[in-house]
Amino acid sequence: METEVPAILRARQAVAPDERFTFHSSRMRMTHVTPEQLRAMDADSDRCAAELSDARVDVLGYACLVAIMSMGLGYHRTSEQRLYARTAENGAPAPVVTSAGALVHGLHTIGARRIALLAPYMRPLTRTVVDYLTHEGIEVLDYEALEIPDNLDVAAHDPARLPGLARALEYTDADAVVLSACVQMPSLGAIEEAEQLLGKPVVSAAVCTAHQMLRALDLDAVAPGAGHLLSGPYARTPLPGAFRETGAGTGTGTGTD
Repeated sequence: METEVPAILRARQAVAPDERFTFHSSRMRMTHVTPEQLRAMDADSDRCAAELSDARVDVLGYACLVAIMSMGLGYHRTSEQRLYARTAENGAPAPVVTSAGALVHGLHTIGARRIALLAPYMRPLTRTVVDYLTHEGIEVLDYEALEIPDNLDVAAHDPARLPGLARALEYTDADAVVLSACVQMPSLGAIEEAEQLLGKPVVSAAVCTAHQMLRALDLDAVAPGAGHLLSGPYARTPLPGAFRETGAGTGTGTGTD
């Protein structure tokens, strides 16, 4: 979240040179990607939302996909609405984008009903991601769980390995490939290489999060070097209903990690 989303926003300056963004973070503690630590992490998200709203940010991003998905089917909607309420209570209402909800929305945006995906999680947690996406109407044809338990090791995974790993998936009948179902595992530099190698649209949790953040700011969701979703055809995609219902404002700024 603190590397790839800002990189996407900086790259966006090539097509929108007058735009500038500030980026603010508040951390929920988590060292090992286990169900217990994920639950504790999510419980801390209210504090983060309140802290970031002190800075009067215009959109918040909740940057742990599996923390949301491990809390139950459809939980991203509950989380987004609850954390928005925390910002409103603090006098600084701002829409909240979860990476879990953004991945769901991004896949629906490009019309991907069948996908293949890579995730750094242990196999049971990766299965949780698969079940969550299935519940949202997205069939996972094949997946690879890299089984990296330490969160810092996830961040240190070499993104150059991802296109080859994705090529080993059964992706022929997929509408798209998720190169990283985790904002902690870097993949941005490999997105377009993977699209060329696989001949499919390729997204990541971070790319989808950036797309939905830009739309929450009422900006065109376009940035070079980030693959099909941010290449232009989906620049003005409507937001999910929950965002429209809050009526939250627009501007610049981002959120939690």
